[in-house]
Amino acid sequence: LTPGIASMAQSRTRGLPFMVGFLIEFTEQWKEQETDEHQRLLADPYVFKDFATQLDFRGRLFSYSASSHGPQLEAMLHLVFPDTFEGIVSTPHKSSITDTNAFATYIREPTDDVDRKIQQIRNGLEADLGRDFDFYDSQIRGKWDPGYIPEIVTTAESDDVCDEIGTGPATQPAPDLHSLADELTLPVEFLEEIEALLDDKLQVIFQGPPGTGKTFVAQKLANRLAGSDNRVTLVQFHPSYSYEDFVQGFRPKITDDGQPGFELRDGPLLRTAEAARNDPNSKHFLVIDEINRGNLARVFGELYFLLEYRDSYMNLQYSDEPFSLPDNLYIIGTMNTADRSTGLVDLALRRRFYFVEFHPDDEPVKSVLRNSLNANAPSMEWVADVVDAANEKLKDDRHAAIGPSYFMKSGLSEVMVERIWKHSVLPYIEERLFGEGEERIREFDLDKLRPPVTSGSQPESDAQDEGGPQDGDNAE
Repeated sequence: LTPGIASMAQSRTRGLPFMVGFLIEFTEQWKEQETDEHQRLLADPYVFKDFATQLDFRGRLFSYSASSHGPQLEAMLHLVFPDTFEGIVSTPHKSSITDTNAFATYIREPTDDVDRKIQQIRNGLEADLGRDFDFYDSQIRGKWDPGYIPEIVTTAESDDVCDEIGTGPATQPAPDLHSLADELTLPVEFLEEIEALLDDKLQVIFQGPPGTGKTFVAQKLANRLAGSDNRVTLVQFHPSYSYEDFVQGFRPKITDDGQPGFELRDGPLLRTAEAARNDPNSKHFLVIDEINRGNLARVFGELYFLLEYRDSYMNLQYSDEPFSLPDNLYIIGTMNTADRSTGLVDLALRRRFYFVEFHPDDEPVKSVLRNSLNANAPSMEWVADVVDAANEKLKDDRHAAIGPSYFMKSGLSEVMVERIWKHSVLPYIEERLFGEGEERIREFDLDKLRPPVTSGSQPESDAQDEGGPQDGDNAE
């Protein structure tokens, strides 16, 4: 077990007892078979596979699930029949190989068995690549793994690397946060700080008023850190969201005989955890939008404990199988602090998350709109002045501040700004200032907030009349 035949992350070492337990169960049930049955099973790789995948787990030593012993099963199939089953212990990787269009032409005999599909693909590729090619070779993996970036190893390092880890798949390369910072008009130090928080505690929450880009940044950053959007799952909490929706619960179904019944279904948390556990060399992310709109104690249940103690196992509410959160699963939540319908996040959750402030009055969010306008629409920089002036008038209610996202649109024009202000910003302000009177609302009239035109400048609407319509108006 120590040298192994595959590269596996630290999260897998916690599953070693279950892998050993699988081998014990397999051996005991193999010994119960007669010699003739042994010969029959060993005569056909797929008959042997059926026996190994349909063991009667008696639970005398361990509780089992496919995720707990799956890598050991895949490894055993390869060791017993190396010419039939690939040396791949990750079931998601096997699915990715068979699902990609790059290899679709090689699958000429329809089948639901993933190993039979891979065998057909190998037969087709061997004509060009030879028998000794590996699905983890750089030129091959790039065709079935959209998030794979070849790891660059210098000549001086290559011998040491090979001696130490053999020929296992490369670990995920470092993400390029500099280009993402340019795309988001945020300082790269801000994104690097969030990455450091995630590496330390594995879960963070972005909090702030609406329109500050919390969800947008969460998704973009998660995609960049994961290396592929296939490793990012987005869910949104709401008041009726429950443990059964998020973790695991029974759902109605029609049985094979046409009768109504129920089945136990995994929610997004368990599905994401399973994907992360089966892909230990990559980072997987669960992005929870509006996390404080759900009843957190009810939605998370016993996961409160597992969020803090990733090395521990617990039995879930609807299952007797031990469960843990893999340490390559990261969680990013977003929280709208202006939502009056939600209460404060309880201290138990705050202790398990780092919190990152997204507020229009604080850097780096304060400069996002102005930086974006300077880069993409310099003549519209006055919009940033309007937003700053409005937020100054809202300073008594810090969580009512207007975020930059309202105006971060391509082809922004004066007409678009007026439309956004009238139909999006003003209704929001009226709700926040409910009961304060019409005079208070009129303070936020766009023309009153807009700075006067300086000498030598020209309103954009006049410039459009002289020079023709802008691209943004055509789009509208």
